[in-house]
Amino acid sequence: MPPTELTLSPAEQQQWDQDGYFLRTGQFTDTELAALRSAAERAAGQACARTHEGREYQLDGKRFVDVGPATLQFEHEPGSTTLRVLEPVHLFDPVLDALIDDPRLAQPMRELVGDESVALWTSKLNVKGGYGSAFPWHQDSPYWMHDCDHVDQLPNVMLALDSQSEKNGCFRVIRGSHRGGMLPGTQDGTKLGGFYTSASKFSEQQQVALQVAAGTLIFFSPHSVHGSLENTSSAPRRALIFTYQPGTFPMLKNAKVRNVAS
Repeated sequence: MPPTELTLSPAEQQQWDQDGYFLRTGQFTDTELAALRSAAERAAGQACARTHEGREYQLDGKRFVDVGPATLQFEHEPGSTTLRVLEPVHLFDPVLDALIDDPRLAQPMRELVGDESVALWTSKLNVKGGYGSAFPWHQDSPYWMHDCDHVDQLPNVMLALDSQSEKNGCFRVIRGSHRGGMLPGTQDGTKLGGFYTSASKFSEQQQVALQVAAGTLIFFSPHSVHGSLENTSSAPRRALIFTYQPGTFPMLKNAKVRNVAS
């Protein structure tokens, strides 16, 4: 049986149902966070070192490189070599792969997925380096709807590796937006515009800026509209995001199954 303290409380379940997210603060120690930051930096370094062997392309003037089953997104300046996002990230470091099985992440996910057997769907490192760019309002479900038939069962958990504030571009979520299901994207004529949620379909007045300490876990629905403003500081705002799914289903991108240890 799972430790009682890891099961969802009635208040967490209610907030998940009503708001589409909930937080758990103080989940990781300073020592654990230091090790995870080092692992994230190693993973980013290894991925960037392999860009010469990957497939490079531009979307709306932004640089992307596919290295094997991983995609690297870079900051928006032309020819930028500053990493913005790495997905999946766990393939590049065993410490990050082991984190998938950590009961602090996995046990709540069993309840949110609705299955005792869960697997990884995808993993991501958001670097959000000093003066890093914003992430416009979006849902995750439109990115994934063509790759699986269980998009409602793909809850996310974000681990804040650094403290998040308004200054360094903290995670923001539109409270209750998940209740509308998958919302239409913008129609601005760009290649990526359709993945950004149409502003007419939600109210920014319901946004919540989640200013949290390092070590906080943020659980949020694949249908929750979320994003962040630019980092206006010189300090990074690194975060790991893991998305879970029912067991035995393959991961996004590499089609292998990564079940979570019991």
